[in-house]
Amino acid sequence: MKRAIILRGLLLLTLACGACGAKETVSTGDSPRIVNIVNFIRQCEPRIDWITEDVLYETVVQQVEIMKKYQLKGTFLLQYDALIDPRYQKLLKDLPADMFEIGVWWEIPQPLVENSGYKWRGRHQWDWHANVGFATGYSPAEREKLADTYMADFKKIFGYYPKSVGSWFIDAHTLGYMQQRYGIVASCNCKDQIGTDGYTMWGGYWSQGYYPSRKNAYMPAQNAQNQIPVPIFRMLGSDPIHQYDSGLGGNRQRVVSLEPVYTKGGGNADWCKWYFDAFVDGAAMDYAYVQAGQENSFAWKRMAKGFEIQMPIIAKLRDQNKVTVQTLAQSGKWFKDNYKVTPPTSVTVLSDHSEKDQKTVWFNSRYYRANLLWDAGTMRFRDIHIFDENVASNYLTKRGESTQCFYYTLPVIDGFRWSSLETTAGLRLKSADGAEIKGSAPTVDDSTAGQLVVRWPTDSPKGHIVMTFNETSVSISGEGGMKDNWFFELSSAKGAKLPFVKMNSKKLSCTYQNAPYAISAKEGKFMTSANAALRIAPENNSIVLDFSAR
Repeated sequence: MKRAIILRGLLLLTLACGACGAKETVSTGDSPRIVNIVNFIRQCEPRIDWITEDVLYETVVQQVEIMKKYQLKGTFLLQYDALIDPRYQKLLKDLPADMFEIGVWWEIPQPLVENSGYKWRGRHQWDWHANVGFATGYSPAEREKLADTYMADFKKIFGYYPKSVGSWFIDAHTLGYMQQRYGIVASCNCKDQIGTDGYTMWGGYWSQGYYPSRKNAYMPAQNAQNQIPVPIFRMLGSDPIHQYDSGLGGNRQRVVSLEPVYTKGGGNADWCKWYFDAFVDGAAMDYAYVQAGQENSFAWKRMAKGFEIQMPIIAKLRDQNKVTVQTLAQSGKWFKDNYKVTPPTSVTVLSDHSEKDQKTVWFNSRYYRANLLWDAGTMRFRDIHIFDENVASNYLTKRGESTQCFYYTLPVIDGFRWSSLETTAGLRLKSADGAEIKGSAPTVDDSTAGQLVVRWPTDSPKGHIVMTFNETSVSISGEGGMKDNWFFELSSAKGAKLPFVKMNSKKLSCTYQNAPYAISAKEGKFMTSANAALRIAPENNSIVLDFSAR
């Protein structure tokens, strides 16, 4: 343990992040802020006629030029059809190896399937449907053959095996195989989303990076022996406040992210300044991570404005020693050098770029994630999901038949899927008379290793609610006028499919997707009420919820 602490301290000095600014109400400690610029490359775009192969190629040329202009390191991930295209080979071979990494974008186009000896089932040369364009649409044996074909051709072209593989979603079998046979050290997958392009990934380790379970690449593992030793970093830089509720009451989320094409996100200068201010200043515990960049399928004319906004911001923060810009493989190696298992991290945003004036805190560990949202003077747990390395994905041993893809973890509170247009779901803090408690701005402190402490001043009763998040549990207590005269109560839409199957005062038993799980109250008690399926009340002015039992 001492050796790990010393190594981490030396690393932090190397990353030169000690100059990170901190707002008065936030402690950021010495956690490094790591930026990856990841652009992935397809050779064709069958969905839009004007996005030709020339347009796609020119997009990558422009991305290279602007990154060179600001001397920014980055990673280009090649889909197989682009890998075997001589134009991309020449362009990328000529890049300085100390600045640019070349890796794998793991979508499955027609040439890869046919060169592996299989029949193509797609509608176009590249088909984005999950049962054709992704490894989950193939048997485990077929996935290995596809990987072998890709890796053999990559080595033939570049002279070495790649170190990074990215995909909107990657299955555990493929990632484990690439790690064991070809030495992959880093991976990346899509941010949380529901329904976008037919892909749903919901409830995962929010932002930053994690070691996945050997049974499910979307599920963080709890123990080193059951994890794939390749960190997966979350892509695209979700808006920490507004992405979650975008499309609330429907069955599909809209996108609010750092991607340069989005005019209300990464293509907006004010939004980008707000995002990077929060990234640098917010309490993040061990480290903070974000992935910038864009797939070439959006074309340069759509992403140019956002790129030209973001690259100088990142370069300036780098020059000020507030962020470290790395390739994806460098971040993967750094992660593995410093963490034997997935560490606790957080994302803290205490100012809003919109008129809603909302605030949020995300906490992640290898056992669970939780999200707090402050809105119109109130506070609620918007989300809690549990992680279990024993829960296998639907794609572990068989191929997916659907054109869509679904990856989930285990919900305790789901503020998106349990909401309707009339009711916004969440675990709300209420006073003894049933009224929702209001208060002022919270403070967040990550100065104690392994803990995130959130203090919220309340107006009536006047006092404080103190929430301490650690790797396995969250502890909640009242101070001042908050003395056993408060509780948390779940609001959820009529007809919402809640996972609760059994409850006593100390244990809440649940089942989701045929997976059983439970939450225990070390302090406090579970109950129902006339208006809610779940209420959590304090004992001796304290609630302690343990998420570690498996």
